[in-house]
Amino acid sequence: MRLDKYLTAMGIGSRSQVKEYIKKGKVKINGEILKKPEYHVDEENDIIEFQGINLEYSKFYYYMLHKPAGYLSAVKDDHCETVLDLLDVTPKEGLFPVGRLDKDTEGLLLITNDGILSHELLSPRKHVDKKYYVELDGVLTKEDAEHFQKGVDIGEDKLTKPATLEILEGNDKAYITITEGKYHQVKRMFRSIGLTVTYLKRISMGSLVLDETLEKGAYRPLTESEIEELKCNR
Repeated sequence: MRLDKYLTAMGIGSRSQVKEYIKKGKVKINGEILKKPEYHVDEENDIIEFQGINLEYSKFYYYMLHKPAGYLSAVKDDHCETVLDLLDVTPKEGLFPVGRLDKDTEGLLLITNDGILSHELLSPRKHVDKKYYVELDGVLTKEDAEHFQKGVDIGEDKLTKPATLEILEGNDKAYITITEGKYHQVKRMFRSIGLTVTYLKRISMGSLVLDETLEKGAYRPLTESEIEELKCNR
């Protein structure tokens, strides 16, 4: 890969900006200043530094974010803060959230630049489990759990796919596991039985489980084992 393309992929700047950085001697290859933007780097073996910072190239990046309420699950928005605004990482260009959580919904959100993995996790054919913790303005019954298991009418052509409802103590809280990702699906499912969701938090998606040590708004890279287990969902 050309040096200028490599630096652009790392989020250092635009192609024209990184060419200027290179010409000004701000880039070193294996300890030596190199001023040729067209130089072809070996991403696996060359040690590339920008202003004294060692850059490590990776084609794909994976971050677990504990999404707080108040942020849009989008790359950018003209009026509201997005989940990408919470990340202070390099490179940042090309990252996007996998799926959407409503603005007022909290919990697990995967952010990556791996479009293939994102497609596989969101594909209706894959039936990837998504588990949520939910609080409601009324009580749930055993009949509600049985009803959810059969599929729910949320005003579309077909019923939702079977969902698992685990009612918690007090009967106004539950875990719900769905395998789809329809617009406002969880809220619409409970609305169909006369209940309003007052709090919603995603706990897991496929094999990926929210790290309980992450505060709201905090994030971390996925571990190698987490990445490999996610890819097994394909």
